Amino acid sequence: MSLVRAGDPAFNPWLAAVLLLLGNFMNLIDVSIVNVALPSIRENLGATAAEIEWVSAAYVLAFAAGLLPFGRFGDKFGRKRLFLLGIGLFTLASALCGFALSMPMLIWSRALQGVGGAMVVPQVMAIMHVMFPPEQKARAFALAGVVASLGAVTGPLMGGALITGDIAGLDWRPIFLVNLPVGMVVIAAGLRWIPALSSDRKMRIDWIGVGLFSLAVVLVVLPVIEGALLGWPWWCIAMLVAALPVGGLFVWRQVRLARQGREQLLPVALMRNAAFVTGVLMVMLHFSAIPGMFLVLAIYLQTGFGLDPMQSGIATAPFPLGIMLGSYITGRFGTKWMPGRMAVGVATLLAGMVFLRHVTGHPPQSFTPATLIGPLAVCGFGMGLTISPLFQTVLQSVPGRDAGAGSGAMQAFQQVGAAIGIAVVSSLFFVRLHGQGGNDYPAAMSHALTYQVCAFAAILTVLALRTGLRGKADTPPRPEKVSGR
Repeated sequence: MSLVRAGDPAFNPWLAAVLLLLGNFMNLIDVSIVNVALPSIRENLGATAAEIEWVSAAYVLAFAAGLLPFGRFGDKFGRKRLFLLGIGLFTLASALCGFALSMPMLIWSRALQGVGGAMVVPQVMAIMHVMFPPEQKARAFALAGVVASLGAVTGPLMGGALITGDIAGLDWRPIFLVNLPVGMVVIAAGLRWIPALSSDRKMRIDWIGVGLFSLAVVLVVLPVIEGALLGWPWWCIAMLVAALPVGGLFVWRQVRLARQGREQLLPVALMRNAAFVTGVLMVMLHFSAIPGMFLVLAIYLQTGFGLDPMQSGIATAPFPLGIMLGSYITGRFGTKWMPGRMAVGVATLLAGMVFLRHVTGHPPQSFTPATLIGPLAVCGFGMGLTISPLFQTVLQSVPGRDAGAGSGAMQAFQQVGAAIGIAVVSSLFFVRLHGQGGNDYPAAMSHALTYQVCAFAAILTVLALRTGLRGKADTPPRPEKVSGR
């Protein structure tokens, strides 16, 4: 079986993109599909509240710590190779999750899934960044944005269907086992149709930088996850304080390597690019809001109002439908008016979150899944408008040679934001719930969604500041070549 390369007559970038995004979708959906299964896992394995939180957090922690290093590894060892190896590891870890007999085994298997996901995800955006010609790149990023958004919210529907079906009496386990056939298909087809792009074997990996970056991520994410539930013990505060000098040491090392003309894990040119930095900040804030919201919303619907997993999944369906509509509309604009489109999308998201906070905080006596149609549809529409121009804005100033590092950095901070968001939102939810005697779910949900309102208001502020400084801060897009690495 012959392999295709970018530039070959037989090469179809859209077919390759479908396989890449299918692998990406498999990773992304695993974050949200677990949420709807948490009550079942808790009952089946006798999990504590902290263990339930770690089912999601272990994945996100390993994912976030590995994204930037594996993005750079893809630049050196080959992005296709890293993508397929990551799919293989993720598929194996999914089998271990599906057959887990205890919470420690499930949590460690989820962490292994996170490592596999970290190998896969940076390669997806990096390959798409260089294999599409400029006139097709906007549509490709719009498609990637739709997949990234749907991955966060389609999980509840699929998870609800799988759990309610109770396939072969396996209860929640099929939500992981379903990855096995998908992973095998992606590997088999990917070997043939994903292009064998060239790599830079002479590139030197900054192993000290890898260690410093991963340590900094752990020092931030671990205490944020554990702090609120444990009453903020001294070691949580100490870890957060230690994250500052470790992060500073990482940046200092990258600057030193740049002055010596050596390869950096995170290119200093990207850190000095105002468009890239503010874009990454917006990505981090944006994706800190959504995963945490769906985690507590699943508990709110199932434990608070007695919906079964399938009903809970149906209740969230307006969100992905709204994303599809918003993404279709924004995709027709290509690269035009991206700051304005982002501002409209974020403002819509903010209005939708205020609406959702009001509805969930003051639910009708006859609560049904239809209760959430309005606010979730508005939120999804706003996200659909936002995500494509946001991704394009961040990556358009990244040269092809650093596509892996740029994509890895963007998605690393995206996952750091997700981990922080999960920890903050779930802490707000459970602290308020326990403070109200453990049964006032509307008050807990309203309290938790305060974070989403603040996050999207902050993004609007960053957008306003960025627009005001655009003439001074933005770097013009660099022309890309289809036959890049």
